[in-house]
Amino acid sequence: MMRLIAVGRMKDRVERDLFQRYAERLTPKLDMVEVAEGRGAAAEIKRREGQALLSALPDRAFVIAMDEGGRAHASLDFARHVERWLGLSRPVCFLIGGAEGLDGPVLARADDTLSLGPMTWPHMLVRGLLAEQLYRARAIASGHPYHRAGRP
Repeated sequence: MMRLIAVGRMKDRVERDLFQRYAERLTPKLDMVEVAEGRGAAAEIKRREGQALLSALPDRAFVIAMDEGGRAHASLDFARHVERWLGLSRPVCFLIGGAEGLDGPVLARADDTLSLGPMTWPHMLVRGLLAEQLYRARAIASGHPYHRAGRP
């Protein structure tokens, strides 16, 4: 089982369609759980959102926090990590925070951290980018030609 737990509700159809395009092709399927955005000062927002993210985790989850300070992987390396995570026989859960980022206890709970690179991405767009990268990783692992490793 793979699950994406993210702060905020995806309202934009284009972003939602991008996520669904890849999430529905994945095996195992990537389910998404959306938690409410926090209100108040920045620290309070992070705290509330962090609690909501942690509360949405299933028992025994292997948690990967999407964080700008996380590790960035090349596609082949990421595919190896995904296969290892799926081989743990635990629910694999990716956490995406809101505009304020992830709270300290969320990062402390994470078994691994992942970055999509040094650029800052809108947190709603990260959902689709992550789904595509997971699809690519699974295609690499299965020998499907979706990923083209050669450069022109």
